[in-house]
Amino acid sequence: MNLNISKYPQLSEWESLFKRPTLNVTNLFSTVQEILDEVKSNGDQALRQYTERFDGVSVQDIQVSEQEISDSETRLSEKLKNAIRQAAANIELFHKAQRTEPLFVETMPGIRCWRKAIPIQKVGLYIPGGTAPLFSSVLMLGIPAKIAGCREIVLCSPPDKTGNINPAILFAAKIIGITTIIKAGGAQAIAAMAYGTKSVPRTDKIFGPGNQFVTAAKQLISLSGTAIDMPAGPSEVAVIADETANPAYVAADLLSQAEHGRDSQVILFTNSESLVDDIHTEIDRQLEQLPRKEMAAESLGNSRVILTKTIEEAMEMSNAYAPEHLILATKDAEELAEKVVNAGSVFVGHYTPESAGDYASGTNHTLPTNGTARAYSGVSLDSYMKMVTFQAISEEGIELLGDTIEEMAAAEQLDAHKNAVSIRRKKSYNGA
Repeated sequence: MNLNISKYPQLSEWESLFKRPTLNVTNLFSTVQEILDEVKSNGDQALRQYTERFDGVSVQDIQVSEQEISDSETRLSEKLKNAIRQAAANIELFHKAQRTEPLFVETMPGIRCWRKAIPIQKVGLYIPGGTAPLFSSVLMLGIPAKIAGCREIVLCSPPDKTGNINPAILFAAKIIGITTIIKAGGAQAIAAMAYGTKSVPRTDKIFGPGNQFVTAAKQLISLSGTAIDMPAGPSEVAVIADETANPAYVAADLLSQAEHGRDSQVILFTNSESLVDDIHTEIDRQLEQLPRKEMAAESLGNSRVILTKTIEEAMEMSNAYAPEHLILATKDAEELAEKVVNAGSVFVGHYTPESAGDYASGTNHTLPTNGTARAYSGVSLDSYMKMVTFQAISEEGIELLGDTIEEMAAAEQLDAHKNAVSIRRKKSYNGA
Protein backbone atom coordinates (compact mmCIF):
# COMPACT_ATOMS: atom_id res chain seq x y z
CA MET A 1 0.00 0.00 0.00
CA ASN A 2 1.61 3.28 -1.11
CA LEU A 3 1.15 6.25 1.21
CA ASN A 4 1.17 9.87 0.07
CA ILE A 5 4.19 11.35 1.85
CA SER A 6 4.93 15.07 2.04
CA LYS A 7 8.26 16.09 3.53
CA TYR A 8 8.60 19.38 5.40
CA PRO A 9 5.90 21.32 3.54
CA GLN A 10 5.92 25.11 3.50
CA LEU A 11 3.07 27.10 5.01
CA SER A 12 1.85 27.95 1.50
CA GLU A 13 1.31 24.22 0.84
CA TRP A 14 -0.80 23.47 3.92
CA GLU A 15 -4.18 24.30 2.43
CA SER A 16 -3.73 21.97 -0.55
CA LEU A 17 -2.44 19.18 1.71
CA PHE A 18 -5.50 19.43 3.93
CA LYS A 19 -8.13 19.10 1.20
CA ARG A 20 -10.77 16.56 2.16
CA PRO A 21 -12.05 13.96 -0.31
CA THR A 22 -14.87 15.42 -2.37
CA LEU A 23 -17.90 13.65 -3.78
CA ASN A 24 -19.76 14.52 -6.94
CA VAL A 25 -22.85 16.24 -5.57
CA THR A 26 -24.31 17.30 -8.91
CA ASN A 27 -28.09 17.14 -8.53
CA LEU A 28 -27.72 15.85 -4.94
CA PHE A 29 -29.73 18.62 -3.29
CA SER A 30 -32.45 18.66 -5.94
CA THR A 31 -32.82 14.86 -5.61
CA VAL A 32 -32.98 15.07 -1.84
CA GLN A 33 -35.45 17.96 -1.95
CA GLU A 34 -37.78 15.80 -4.06
CA ILE A 35 -37.65 13.10 -1.39
CA LEU A 36 -38.34 15.63 1.37
CA ASP A 37 -41.31 17.06 -0.52
CA GLU A 38 -42.75 13.61 -1.23
CA VAL A 39 -42.58 12.54 2.41
CA LYS A 40 -44.01 15.87 3.54
CA SER A 41 -46.97 15.38 1.18
CA ASN A 42 -47.57 11.63 1.43
CA GLY A 43 -46.18 10.60 4.80
CA ASP A 44 -46.07 6.88 5.57
CA GLN A 45 -46.93 5.92 2.01
CA ALA A 46 -43.84 7.73 0.72
CA LEU A 47 -41.71 6.15 3.46
CA ARG A 48 -42.80 2.66 2.40
CA GLN A 49 -42.15 3.41 -1.27
CA TYR A 50 -38.65 4.76 -0.63
CA THR A 51 -37.81 1.87 1.70
CA GLU A 52 -38.73 -0.60 -1.03
CA ARG A 53 -36.84 1.42 -3.64
CA PHE A 54 -33.63 2.11 -1.70
CA ASP A 55 -33.46 -0.73 0.84
CA GLY A 56 -35.03 -3.43 -1.33
CA VAL A 57 -37.64 -4.52 1.17
CA SER A 58 -41.39 -4.00 1.57
CA VAL A 59 -42.32 -2.88 5.11
CA GLN A 60 -45.95 -2.55 6.15
CA ASP A 61 -45.48 -1.85 9.86
CA ILE A 62 -43.17 1.13 9.85
CA GLN A 63 -42.92 1.35 13.63
CA VAL A 64 -41.03 -1.39 15.46
CA SER A 65 -43.32 -3.33 17.80
CA GLU A 66 -42.77 -3.83 21.51
CA GLN A 67 -42.33 -7.53 20.80
CA GLU A 68 -39.54 -6.88 18.30
CA ILE A 69 -37.74 -4.69 20.83
CA SER A 70 -38.18 -7.33 23.54
CA ASP A 71 -37.00 -10.16 21.26
CA SER A 72 -33.78 -8.32 20.36
CA GLU A 73 -32.21 -9.44 23.61
CA THR A 74 -32.50 -13.10 22.68
CA ARG A 75 -30.68 -12.55 19.39
CA LEU A 76 -27.43 -11.29 20.92
CA SER A 77 -24.67 -13.02 22.86
CA GLU A 78 -24.32 -12.29 26.57
CA LYS A 79 -20.82 -11.03 25.86
CA LEU A 80 -22.05 -8.38 23.45
CA LYS A 81 -24.94 -7.39 25.71
CA ASN A 82 -22.55 -6.93 28.63
CA ALA A 83 -20.23 -4.85 26.44
CA ILE A 84 -23.14 -2.61 25.45
CA ARG A 85 -24.19 -2.27 29.11
CA GLN A 86 -20.63 -1.33 30.16
CA ALA A 87 -20.33 1.25 27.39
CA ALA A 88 -23.74 2.67 28.33
CA ALA A 89 -22.69 3.00 31.97
CA ASN A 90 -19.53 4.93 31.08
CA ILE A 91 -21.34 7.21 28.62
CA GLU A 92 -24.07 7.88 31.19
CA LEU A 93 -21.53 8.69 33.92
CA PHE A 94 -19.64 11.17 31.74
CA HIS A 95 -22.75 12.90 30.40
CA LYS A 96 -24.49 13.13 33.79
CA ALA A 97 -21.45 15.04 35.04
CA GLN A 98 -22.18 17.71 32.40
CA ARG A 99 -25.34 18.91 34.17
CA THR A 100 -25.25 22.57 35.15
CA GLU A 101 -27.05 24.51 37.85
CA PRO A 102 -29.01 27.70 37.07
CA LEU A 103 -26.85 30.83 37.18
CA PHE A 104 -28.24 33.79 39.19
CA VAL A 105 -26.78 37.32 39.09
CA GLU A 106 -28.05 40.58 40.56
CA THR A 107 -26.66 43.10 38.08
CA MET A 108 -28.01 46.11 40.04
CA PRO A 109 -30.19 46.45 43.13
CA GLY A 110 -33.64 45.23 42.18
CA ILE A 111 -32.51 43.60 38.91
CA ARG A 112 -32.10 39.83 38.97
CA CYS A 113 -30.96 37.88 35.88
CA TRP A 114 -30.63 34.15 35.61
CA ARG A 115 -30.10 31.41 33.09
CA LYS A 116 -31.12 27.77 33.18
CA ALA A 117 -31.03 24.76 30.88
CA ILE A 118 -34.36 23.49 29.55
CA PRO A 119 -34.49 20.24 27.55
CA ILE A 120 -35.53 20.22 23.90
CA GLN A 121 -38.92 18.55 23.99
CA LYS A 122 -38.80 16.31 20.89
CA VAL A 123 -35.61 14.94 19.33
CA GLY A 124 -34.95 12.59 16.43
CA LEU A 125 -32.01 10.18 16.26
CA TYR A 126 -30.75 8.81 12.95
CA ILE A 127 -28.81 5.53 13.21
CA PRO A 128 -27.14 4.22 10.02
CA GLY A 129 -27.66 0.55 9.26
CA GLY A 130 -25.92 0.10 5.91
CA THR A 131 -22.34 -1.15 5.63
CA ALA A 132 -22.06 -1.04 9.44
CA PRO A 133 -25.08 -0.98 11.79
CA LEU A 134 -23.93 1.66 14.28
CA PHE A 135 -25.61 0.54 17.49
CA SER A 136 -22.94 2.50 19.37
CA SER A 137 -24.56 5.67 18.00
CA VAL A 138 -27.79 4.71 19.78
CA LEU A 139 -25.89 4.97 23.07
CA MET A 140 -24.08 8.17 22.11
CA LEU A 141 -27.25 9.97 21.01
CA GLY A 142 -29.90 8.36 23.19
CA ILE A 143 -28.23 8.48 26.60
CA PRO A 144 -27.68 12.27 26.73
CA ALA A 145 -31.22 12.77 25.39
CA LYS A 146 -32.58 10.75 28.31
CA ILE A 147 -30.37 12.52 30.85
CA ALA A 148 -31.43 15.91 29.47
CA GLY A 149 -35.08 14.98 29.97
CA CYS A 150 -36.27 15.21 26.36
CA ARG A 151 -39.99 14.38 26.45
CA GLU A 152 -40.05 12.43 23.19
CA ILE A 153 -37.25 10.53 21.45
CA VAL A 154 -37.76 9.12 17.95
CA LEU A 155 -35.19 6.74 16.46
CA CYS A 156 -34.99 5.97 12.73
CA SER A 157 -32.82 3.25 11.20
CA PRO A 158 -33.07 1.44 7.83
CA PRO A 159 -34.31 -2.16 7.86
CA ASP A 160 -32.31 -5.07 6.45
CA LYS A 161 -33.44 -7.27 3.56
CA THR A 162 -35.77 -9.16 5.89
CA GLY A 163 -37.51 -5.96 7.00
CA ASN A 164 -35.90 -5.95 10.45
CA ILE A 165 -33.63 -3.53 12.29
CA ASN A 166 -30.35 -4.92 13.59
CA PRO A 167 -30.98 -6.48 17.04
CA ALA A 168 -28.01 -4.67 18.61
CA ILE A 169 -29.61 -1.34 17.65
CA LEU A 170 -32.90 -2.45 19.22
CA PHE A 171 -31.18 -3.75 22.37
CA ALA A 172 -29.23 -0.51 22.83
CA ALA A 173 -32.48 1.43 22.46
CA LYS A 174 -34.20 -0.90 24.93
CA ILE A 175 -31.70 -0.41 27.76
CA ILE A 176 -31.95 3.37 27.30
CA GLY A 177 -35.73 3.32 27.22
CA ILE A 178 -36.37 4.45 23.64
CA THR A 179 -39.63 2.91 22.41
CA THR A 180 -40.49 4.90 19.27
CA ILE A 181 -38.33 3.18 16.66
CA ILE A 182 -39.01 3.59 12.94
CA LYS A 183 -37.95 1.31 10.08
CA ALA A 184 -36.74 4.00 7.71
CA GLY A 185 -33.39 5.24 6.49
CA GLY A 186 -31.84 7.83 4.22
CA ALA A 187 -33.20 11.25 3.40
CA GLN A 188 -36.75 9.94 3.78
CA ALA A 189 -36.17 9.21 7.47
CA ILE A 190 -34.86 12.73 8.03
CA ALA A 191 -37.94 14.11 6.26
CA ALA A 192 -40.28 12.01 8.42
CA MET A 193 -38.70 13.27 11.66
CA ALA A 194 -38.68 16.86 10.40
CA TYR A 195 -42.27 17.03 9.14
CA GLY A 196 -44.00 14.16 10.93
CA THR A 197 -46.19 11.40 9.47
CA LYS A 198 -48.99 9.24 10.86
CA SER A 199 -46.38 6.83 12.30
CA VAL A 200 -43.48 9.21 12.91
CA PRO A 201 -43.80 12.09 15.40
CA ARG A 202 -42.42 15.44 14.29
CA THR A 203 -39.24 16.42 16.13
CA ASP A 204 -37.56 19.73 16.95
CA LYS A 205 -33.93 18.69 16.45
CA ILE A 206 -32.34 15.79 14.56
CA PHE A 207 -29.07 14.10 15.49
CA GLY A 208 -26.91 11.45 13.90
CA PRO A 209 -24.44 10.56 11.13
CA GLY A 210 -25.26 9.32 7.66
CA ASN A 211 -24.29 9.23 4.00
CA GLN A 212 -24.32 12.20 1.62
CA PHE A 213 -28.10 11.95 1.17
CA VAL A 214 -28.72 12.05 4.91
CA THR A 215 -26.28 14.94 5.30
CA ALA A 216 -27.94 16.90 2.49
CA ALA A 217 -31.39 16.21 3.96
CA LYS A 218 -30.30 17.50 7.36
CA GLN A 219 -28.91 20.65 5.79
CA LEU A 220 -32.12 21.28 3.86
CA ILE A 221 -34.54 20.69 6.75
CA SER A 222 -32.43 23.01 8.91
CA LEU A 223 -33.46 25.84 6.57
CA SER A 224 -37.14 25.28 7.36
CA GLY A 225 -37.27 25.24 11.13
CA THR A 226 -35.86 21.90 12.29
CA ALA A 227 -32.52 22.12 14.10
CA ILE A 228 -29.68 19.66 13.50
CA ASP A 229 -26.74 18.62 15.64
CA MET A 230 -23.94 19.87 13.38
CA PRO A 231 -22.60 19.83 9.82
CA ALA A 232 -21.36 16.31 9.12
CA GLY A 233 -19.22 14.62 6.52
CA PRO A 234 -16.92 11.62 6.08
CA SER A 235 -15.05 10.52 9.19
CA GLU A 236 -11.41 11.49 9.70
CA VAL A 237 -8.48 11.15 12.07
CA ALA A 238 -5.13 12.88 12.51
CA VAL A 239 -2.29 11.25 14.44
CA ILE A 240 0.69 13.15 15.80
CA ALA A 241 3.48 10.66 16.51
CA ASP A 242 7.11 10.98 17.53
CA GLU A 243 9.95 8.48 17.90
CA THR A 244 8.36 7.01 21.06
CA ALA A 245 5.26 5.85 19.16
CA ASN A 246 4.61 2.16 18.57
CA PRO A 247 4.33 1.67 14.77
CA ALA A 248 1.82 -1.17 15.18
CA TYR A 249 -0.43 1.00 17.36
CA VAL A 250 -0.33 3.93 14.93
CA ALA A 251 -0.98 1.71 11.92
CA ALA A 252 -3.98 0.17 13.69
CA ASP A 253 -5.34 3.63 14.53
CA LEU A 254 -5.02 4.78 10.93
CA LEU A 255 -6.69 1.66 9.59
CA SER A 256 -9.51 1.79 12.14
CA GLN A 257 -10.52 5.13 10.70
CA ALA A 258 -9.87 4.19 7.07
CA GLU A 259 -12.31 1.26 7.26
CA HIS A 260 -15.23 3.62 7.99
CA GLY A 261 -15.69 4.35 4.30
CA ARG A 262 -14.01 5.06 1.00
CA ASP A 263 -14.27 8.80 1.56
CA SER A 264 -12.74 8.74 5.05
CA GLN A 265 -9.41 10.46 5.53
CA VAL A 266 -6.43 9.81 7.78
CA ILE A 267 -3.40 12.04 8.25
CA LEU A 268 -0.19 11.22 10.10
CA PHE A 269 2.01 14.05 11.32
CA THR A 270 5.45 12.99 12.53
CA ASN A 271 8.97 14.29 12.96
CA SER A 272 10.47 10.80 12.59
CA GLU A 273 11.20 9.55 9.08
CA SER A 274 12.19 6.09 10.32
CA LEU A 275 8.80 5.79 12.05
CA VAL A 276 7.08 6.32 8.70
CA ASP A 277 8.80 3.29 7.20
CA ASP A 278 7.87 1.11 10.17
CA ILE A 279 4.24 2.29 10.09
CA HIS A 280 4.09 1.64 6.35
CA THR A 281 5.21 -1.95 6.93
CA GLU A 282 2.64 -2.41 9.69
CA ILE A 283 -0.18 -1.01 7.54
CA ASP A 284 0.60 -3.49 4.77
CA ARG A 285 0.64 -6.36 7.27
CA GLN A 286 -2.53 -5.40 9.14
CA LEU A 287 -4.48 -4.37 6.05
CA GLU A 288 -4.37 -7.90 4.63
CA GLN A 289 -6.15 -9.22 7.71
CA LEU A 290 -9.14 -6.85 7.50
CA PRO A 291 -12.50 -7.95 6.06
CA ARG A 292 -13.02 -4.39 4.82
CA LYS A 293 -9.51 -4.10 3.39
CA GLU A 294 -10.62 -2.87 -0.04
CA MET A 295 -12.57 -0.01 1.50
CA ALA A 296 -9.72 0.83 3.89
CA ALA A 297 -7.17 0.75 1.05
CA GLU A 298 -9.25 3.15 -1.03
CA SER A 299 -9.58 5.47 1.94
CA LEU A 300 -5.82 5.43 2.46
CA GLY A 301 -5.51 6.74 -1.09
CA ASN A 302 -7.13 9.95 0.19
CA SER A 303 -4.73 10.15 3.10
CA ARG A 304 -1.34 11.65 3.82
CA VAL A 305 1.82 11.29 5.86
CA ILE A 306 3.35 14.67 6.62
CA LEU A 307 6.90 14.91 7.91
CA THR A 308 7.55 17.96 10.08
CA LYS A 309 10.73 19.31 11.59
CA THR A 310 9.29 19.36 15.11
CA ILE A 311 6.28 18.03 17.01
CA GLU A 312 5.34 21.65 17.74
CA GLU A 313 5.04 22.25 14.00
CA ALA A 314 2.95 19.08 13.72
CA MET A 315 0.55 20.47 16.32
CA GLU A 316 0.38 23.77 14.48
CA MET A 317 -0.53 21.91 11.28
CA SER A 318 -3.11 19.79 13.09
CA ASN A 319 -4.79 22.91 14.47
CA ALA A 320 -4.97 24.25 10.92
CA TYR A 321 -6.47 20.96 9.69
CA ALA A 322 -9.01 20.80 12.59
CA PRO A 323 -9.54 17.02 12.62
CA GLU A 324 -12.62 15.22 13.88
CA HIS A 325 -10.37 12.88 15.91
CA LEU A 326 -6.83 13.69 17.04
CA ILE A 327 -4.51 11.05 18.51
CA LEU A 328 -1.38 12.19 20.36
CA ALA A 329 1.12 9.31 20.26
CA THR A 330 4.06 11.20 21.74
CA LYS A 331 6.07 11.51 24.90
CA ASP A 332 4.59 14.12 27.24
CA ALA A 333 1.28 13.73 25.38
CA GLU A 334 -0.77 15.44 28.09
CA GLU A 335 1.50 18.47 27.90
CA LEU A 336 1.09 18.52 24.11
CA ALA A 337 -2.69 18.22 24.53
CA GLU A 338 -2.72 21.65 26.18
CA LYS A 339 -1.78 23.12 22.79
CA VAL A 340 -4.82 21.69 20.98
CA VAL A 341 -7.03 24.47 19.61
CA ASN A 342 -9.09 22.76 16.90
CA ALA A 343 -10.24 19.14 17.20
CA GLY A 344 -13.49 17.28 17.77
CA SER A 345 -12.09 14.83 20.32
CA VAL A 346 -8.51 14.20 21.49
CA PHE A 347 -6.97 10.83 22.41
CA VAL A 348 -3.96 11.32 24.65
CA GLY A 349 -1.08 8.86 24.97
CA HIS A 350 0.10 5.59 23.49
CA TYR A 351 -2.65 3.48 25.06
CA THR A 352 -5.61 5.62 23.99
CA PRO A 353 -6.99 4.42 20.66
CA GLU A 354 -9.68 6.40 18.86
CA SER A 355 -11.93 3.34 19.00
CA ALA A 356 -12.18 3.80 22.79
CA GLY A 357 -14.06 7.04 22.20
CA ASP A 358 -16.07 5.44 19.41
CA TYR A 359 -17.50 2.89 21.81
CA ALA A 360 -17.00 2.92 25.52
CA SER A 361 -14.66 5.36 27.27
CA GLY A 362 -17.57 7.71 27.97
CA THR A 363 -17.00 10.65 25.62
CA ASN A 364 -19.34 11.17 22.68
CA HIS A 365 -18.38 9.99 19.20
CA THR A 366 -20.73 12.31 17.29
CA LEU A 367 -18.19 14.96 16.28
CA PRO A 368 -17.64 17.81 13.80
CA THR A 369 -15.91 16.86 10.54
CA ASN A 370 -14.55 18.57 7.44
CA GLY A 371 -12.74 21.29 9.40
CA THR A 372 -15.87 22.43 11.27
CA ALA A 373 -14.10 21.62 14.55
CA ARG A 374 -12.78 25.18 14.24
CA ALA A 375 -16.19 26.39 15.37
CA TYR A 376 -18.34 23.38 16.41
CA SER A 377 -18.31 21.04 19.39
CA GLY A 378 -19.26 17.39 19.39
CA VAL A 379 -22.57 16.19 20.80
CA SER A 380 -22.87 16.57 24.56
CA LEU A 381 -25.61 17.03 27.13
CA ASP A 382 -25.74 20.69 26.10
CA SER A 383 -26.78 19.63 22.59
CA TYR A 384 -30.15 18.52 23.97
CA MET A 385 -30.69 21.68 26.00
CA LYS A 386 -31.72 25.26 25.37
CA MET A 387 -30.12 27.85 27.61
CA VAL A 388 -32.96 30.23 28.47
CA THR A 389 -32.37 33.57 30.20
CA PHE A 390 -34.75 35.20 32.67
CA GLN A 391 -34.91 38.59 34.36
CA ALA A 392 -37.05 40.02 37.13
CA ILE A 393 -37.02 43.74 37.91
CA SER A 394 -38.52 45.40 40.97
CA GLU A 395 -39.94 48.89 41.16
CA GLU A 396 -36.64 50.05 42.64
CA GLY A 397 -34.74 48.33 39.85
CA ILE A 398 -36.69 49.93 36.99
CA GLU A 399 -36.18 53.32 38.59
CA LEU A 400 -32.43 52.79 38.86
CA LEU A 401 -32.02 51.47 35.31
CA GLY A 402 -34.77 53.51 33.66
CA ASP A 403 -32.71 56.51 32.54
CA THR A 404 -30.21 54.21 30.82
CA ILE A 405 -32.90 52.31 28.88
CA GLU A 406 -34.82 55.44 27.92
CA GLU A 407 -31.69 57.21 26.70
CA MET A 408 -30.61 54.27 24.55
CA ALA A 409 -34.11 53.68 23.13
CA ALA A 410 -34.50 57.34 22.23
CA ALA A 411 -31.11 57.34 20.49
CA GLU A 412 -32.28 54.38 18.37
CA GLN A 413 -35.56 56.21 17.66
CA LEU A 414 -37.62 53.42 19.18
CA ASP A 415 -40.14 55.41 21.20
CA ALA A 416 -42.33 52.41 22.10
CA HIS A 417 -39.31 50.84 23.76
CA LYS A 418 -38.76 54.02 25.75
CA ASN A 419 -42.43 54.28 26.67
CA ALA A 420 -42.49 50.71 28.01
CA VAL A 421 -40.07 51.93 30.69
CA SER A 422 -41.51 55.42 31.15
CA ILE A 423 -45.04 54.17 31.81
CA ARG A 424 -43.72 52.05 34.67
CA ARG A 425 -41.82 55.02 36.12
CA LYS A 426 -44.94 57.18 35.68
CA LYS A 427 -42.99 60.05 34.17
CA SER A 428 -41.83 61.20 30.76
CA TYR A 429 -44.55 59.00 29.20
CA ASN A 430 -46.21 60.48 26.12
CA GLY A 431 -49.69 59.24 27.16
CA ALA A 432 -49.47 60.33 30.81
